[in-house]
Amino acid sequence: MMQLFRALLVALVAVTLAFVREARADSTVLDASGLCATEGTDVARAVEQIAARRDALAARVLSAMLDGDLRVDASGAPFLAQRGDTYQALLAGSGAAKPPLRTPVVDNQLRRQLEPAIAGLRLSVADDDIRLSAAEDLAKHRNDELAPLVRKALQSEKNAKIREKLSLALAQVDLSSDDKQKRLGALAAIKSAADATFKPDLERLLLKDEHGVFREADADVRRAAASALGSIDSRVMLYSMVGNLFYGLSLGSVLLLAALGLAITFGLMRVINMAHGELLMIGAYATYAVEKFFQAHFPAHEDLYLIFAVPAAFCAAGAVGLLIERTVLRFLYGRPLETLLATWGISLMLIQTVRLIFGAQNVTVANPQWLAGGVEVLPGFVLTYSRVAVILFSGVVVAFVWFMLQRTPLGLHVRAVTQNRDMAAGMGISTRRVDSWTFAIGSGVAGLGGVALSQLGNVGPELGQGYIVDSFMVVVLGGVGKLSGTLAGAFGLGIANKLLEPAAGAVLGKIAILGFIILFIQRRPQGIFALKGRAAEVT
Repeated sequence: MMQLFRALLVALVAVTLAFVREARADSTVLDASGLCATEGTDVARAVEQIAARRDALAARVLSAMLDGDLRVDASGAPFLAQRGDTYQALLAGSGAAKPPLRTPVVDNQLRRQLEPAIAGLRLSVADDDIRLSAAEDLAKHRNDELAPLVRKALQSEKNAKIREKLSLALAQVDLSSDDKQKRLGALAAIKSAADATFKPDLERLLLKDEHGVFREADADVRRAAASALGSIDSRVMLYSMVGNLFYGLSLGSVLLLAALGLAITFGLMRVINMAHGELLMIGAYATYAVEKFFQAHFPAHEDLYLIFAVPAAFCAAGAVGLLIERTVLRFLYGRPLETLLATWGISLMLIQTVRLIFGAQNVTVANPQWLAGGVEVLPGFVLTYSRVAVILFSGVVVAFVWFMLQRTPLGLHVRAVTQNRDMAAGMGISTRRVDSWTFAIGSGVAGLGGVALSQLGNVGPELGQGYIVDSFMVVVLGGVGKLSGTLAGAFGLGIANKLLEPAAGAVLGKIAILGFIILFIQRRPQGIFALKGRAAEVT
């Protein structure tokens, strides 16, 4: 008895091993020569045989055939045609293609056979990613012929995300069905997914004819359509708000970089610098010049240009600012209206100088490869890498300015002169030297703002004109000479601007913000954060 049991056990193990070997062999062997047959019936039979494998390899072969990229060599091995007359083997271990290579001919009749076969294969494989991709493709395009196949796949699918996509694919078909239950099921799936692509279909269900009668006669269907439409509108509003918050943070970061240097110079020297916007423009053109230098001399390392553009822009804008302070502003301290007119004239000179050097047309500064593109975190909302980098960059610049003002001897002198210039001078601090270095550093920070602006749009001679008014609004709202106030004012104005634009429009939104700032300054002239010290009492 024991010997019989052992014999049966050995036979069972042998059969199992043979089955496994056969399965492994089948997974690496596929004869695609039948796909190149001259008779349509033979090609159709070959498609059925390959589709019967029910694996990812069969799906890849038939998909390549449908796309016109399949090539079959003399041994019947399938290859995927790529650019440059190269071919990728679809079978593991098949080696190089053996000429001659043949291309299967796909006509309309064969296409009608291939589409459901490929869909069925992709929906039946074990890989979740492949099934999800197939379900997403089916959800994008209505196909009544594949509805039975999708319905069958939905019954056996366990993955919730794939089930949602399959339900949406069925909803496209069932929404126009005569069966009330199918239509209600389709509307329930649309409500659950809150897919905005169905919004026109739902709105049509709620339309009335010229006599005021609903086009959709069934009240239950209308209620379900209205509920699904409300769910879509709520989801769209949520996504829009998240997107506007992100763009508000991005705009706030740009305003912060534009106003940070102005807050330093205006807070210390009370100079109304109308050329501050042109310092941003100089930083942007410095970035453009560094990019062109790398393209000409280091093309293999072109993506690194932005790292070197940051110190170049800071130094270029800082040097121009130092020159302005030493040659013009030093002789106009205490006369704010004259500094306003003088710096306005300097801004015109800088714009014309840039036009003579770089031309009047806008130039494009390309994003480095590591800042190109983005990631879609929500449907219709892409988190672009360039804007994320600008937000992070503004944080680094704020940290740099804070460290300079709070942890360096120059910062100590700047704070002393800001609070009480006469007493600082009596303590031996050279206020003239502090003014020069502070104006140069503030101008350099403006140049860093130009680096950020170059990554978000085109660079032109009038780039800074669009930011000078907003920069002064940020400084006045936050509190003159206060870093924390500038931070709060920039992000507050940026977010408020982006939240008001969808409802009121860009122009009315700007007017509303300006009106708010006027009323706020009337109630609190010192801004959000008041300046402390005897100088604040004098002003």
